[in-house]
Amino acid sequence: MLIFFKDITKIYDKNQVLKNISFEIDTNADNKDILLRGPSGIGKTTLLRIAAGLERPDEGNIEITMGEAAHGGYGLRAGMVFQENRLLEHLSAVDNVSCVNASVSRQRARAELLEVLPEEALDKPVRELSGGMKRRVAIVRAILPPSDLLIMDEPFTGLDAETREKVIRYIMDRKGKRPLILASHDVEGLPPMRELILK
Repeated sequence: MLIFFKDITKIYDKNQVLKNISFEIDTNADNKDILLRGPSGIGKTTLLRIAAGLERPDEGNIEITMGEAAHGGYGLRAGMVFQENRLLEHLSAVDNVSCVNASVSRQRARAELLEVLPEEALDKPVRELSGGMKRRVAIVRAILPPSDLLIMDEPFTGLDAETREKVIRYIMDRKGKRPLILASHDVEGLPPMRELILK
């Protein structure tokens, strides 16, 4: 599958946040993962939201080509880690992960969460977890359901160096053939990725 981002432009209240951003992702290529970089406020989150279909560009479009079929890009299924965790605070980590998609059982959610969290954290309401633990729940929740691509906005916020390394390994192991678009100010420990720098 080829995903083309063509001349993506976004304007809020006469302020042009993105201007003519173009890139492509070949899901069969070795270098399909994108590291999105740039200073705060430059439009990284906006571009990620457009890629996920949560917002539409004011100009430009996303096109998908799959063999002989081509269609607009807003049918893409995206697993997304937002800047905010967006968890259901009264539910446990297991329930937060299993409730988003019927294909993710509680047993599978538990097994995957154990890869990045201590067992005693799994059944507590997530409001009782630390910020770094909540972040890990959000990452597992994004990865487990079927999707066409993964989109992560500053996924390592609140993680110490050791946990960050473990989480990076988890993401890269579990993403499979799906492309990853990741925005992060801190690139330490990340594998080589194509960089898209917003200015």
